[in-house]
Amino acid sequence: MDTSVAAPRATPAEVATPASPRLLQHDDLRRVLHPESIAIVGASDRPGSFSERVMVNLAHFKGRVYMVNPKYAQIGEHKCYPSVSALPEAVDAVVFVASREAAEDTVRECVAAGVGGVVMFASGFAETGKPEHVALQERLRQLVAGSSTRLIGPNCIGIYNYVNGARMAFSPPVSQPRLAGHAFAIASQSGAMGSALSQAIEHGVSISHTLTSGNACDVDVADLVSYLVDDPNCQSILCIFEGMQDPRRLLEAARRAWEADKPLIVYKMATGVKGGQAALSHTGSLAGSNEMYAAAFRRYNVIALNRLEDLVETAAFFAKAPRRCLADGVAVVSTSGGAAIMAADKAEEHGVPLPDLLPGTEAFLGTLLPEFGSAKNPCDLTGQVLNNPQSIAACADALLDEETIGTLLYPHPLSYDGASWRFDLLSQAAAQRGKCFVTVWINEWLEGPGIREAEANPNAIVFRSMDRAFQALSAWQHRSRMRAQAEAQVRTVSAQGREAARALLQSLPRGRALTEREAKNLLACYGIPVTTDRLAASASEAVALAEQMGYPVVLKLESPDVLHKTEAGVVKLNLQDPQQVVAAYEDIVQRTARIAPPPRVQGVAVQPMIESGIELMVGGRVDSALGPVVLVGWGGVMVEVLQDAVTEMAPVSRQQAGQMIEQLKVSHLLQGYRGSAPVDVGHLQEIVCAVSEFLADFAQEIGEIDINPLICTPRRIIAVDALVTRP
Repeated sequence: MDTSVAAPRATPAEVATPASPRLLQHDDLRRVLHPESIAIVGASDRPGSFSERVMVNLAHFKGRVYMVNPKYAQIGEHKCYPSVSALPEAVDAVVFVASREAAEDTVRECVAAGVGGVVMFASGFAETGKPEHVALQERLRQLVAGSSTRLIGPNCIGIYNYVNGARMAFSPPVSQPRLAGHAFAIASQSGAMGSALSQAIEHGVSISHTLTSGNACDVDVADLVSYLVDDPNCQSILCIFEGMQDPRRLLEAARRAWEADKPLIVYKMATGVKGGQAALSHTGSLAGSNEMYAAAFRRYNVIALNRLEDLVETAAFFAKAPRRCLADGVAVVSTSGGAAIMAADKAEEHGVPLPDLLPGTEAFLGTLLPEFGSAKNPCDLTGQVLNNPQSIAACADALLDEETIGTLLYPHPLSYDGASWRFDLLSQAAAQRGKCFVTVWINEWLEGPGIREAEANPNAIVFRSMDRAFQALSAWQHRSRMRAQAEAQVRTVSAQGREAARALLQSLPRGRALTEREAKNLLACYGIPVTTDRLAASASEAVALAEQMGYPVVLKLESPDVLHKTEAGVVKLNLQDPQQVVAAYEDIVQRTARIAPPPRVQGVAVQPMIESGIELMVGGRVDSALGPVVLVGWGGVMVEVLQDAVTEMAPVSRQQAGQMIEQLKVSHLLQGYRGSAPVDVGHLQEIVCAVSEFLADFAQEIGEIDINPLICTPRRIIAVDALVTRP
């Protein structure tokens, strides 16, 4: 059965530019990552050398191994060859354990010999920052570019393929894992991080691959994720990275994972905000790099984590859990009242329902439990389960038969011999119904009796934290809902509106911010309601325009150089008569004269005063790496103080726009408060969609958009100020 679901349509900025290397896939990397033959270049018989460490790690390799070093005729039981070209075959993978100085000649020889790929440990390349070392790494990249030879590294720990034992790495070995159809794989920029997480194998976790990219001269972490998407030996992928030159390649890999229905879990390090050019708009200050990545991950339903301790358990969960959540409800069956209470607390914290049971189910449970137990959800069997072991099976069956229950969770408070049968019994009962079984190992005997059996059980998902268990359940339920929805993108703006905006945009200059009036005219092409602005060149002209519009009115300086007019004091609100208009005009002129350097002035804009309402901000920016994002938040002069904003990749659907609005802390105000009528949230959704489509359509033409405030009242929604920048 085809379980693929179409990912959201690509925006212009998401399509890789010609300078971006093509995302590699399984066939491109199969020889180097799943080799049948391996050569160690720079092989040595010295104890403790990288060569010896690689040979120890290759103890389970099922293919052919060759030694290459002109200094030796024999190393151990292996004949040693003088060069790669002297080998009896074009090997699939070369492990380069020699020095940096030999790297260029070796890679050149490997390309000429048709080697599938090179895994390079050597350090001292671009990571040093020295121009000559950066240049050397670039020459390595150019050597393999356009060839069938791929380069992993340099400066990497190596790769571990636990499926066929091709563990081409120098870090200490781990035990050979049991691969029973529920393994996950690791793709990591950091070799040490990837290797450290691999040690979960020692307590029974099933891992198929640990692939590290190091300096990513040729193959980067996006390529590794893409390879794993098509590998049948892993059921989920854990990706660890710091940053990328072209993050859109990772998004493309995420898109492929989503379409293949293979869960992708991502842990991004280096989340601190680095110094850089100050953003011109409020949008820029709110939609920082972390928010941009988070929005990009949400777009492709990536499970993004921000704690190291969550990684292995979450990846193992998604490798074992059914792809579809039959129901969001979780039933907790426990032998500890305290553990049951803890489960209820964490379920509420993560928004995971513990549904009430049907009266018949409660009555049945009551016949099995002592009077001091609980026949509700959570179900407390109490310690009396030791005297009535059959009760746990009967309770589990009754709970799992409830249609509102999709998961059975069993906290395991004590580790002791003879208790592991419960994992088998409960997990089998859940699996028979296509439901999920989770056990939370809440005792401190971390490697106690039963843990390895539970980890090896393909239907038992183990957590060591109640918090992490419910966090993962929440993410699983959300992912299942997203696959069920698979909502197609429906445009809000007509082709005529898009072409009108294109023509207007082409007539406006680049390299500066548009004036408020120019920005509003542009956004109006996309159906975004804006105030009517008229430009005055004198106080008397401002009065005439005000008379035509009707009082009250607003006066604002129009200048492409004064972006935040309120802060400059050149906005005058609620002007009621000609005398106030004249005074306001003269004050704006005087304040403008004090601005340094002197701004370019096009006049003073006159616009109608809009009645007060809820002030929101809708904006967006085009990130050079990740593409366009749209942002909705609390607006007005307190926008950056309150920091109430939600960011998503553009464009968004109406449903996504609605979800963004619902996530705002002030969203309840839109439903009506203190007796006021509600705002037309449907219209607000359309405005958010229109802004997002504008960003996506003109991602190559604009830098930032800032509509602030967007005044929302029961009668109308209208933009009273707008900023658009053009790079």
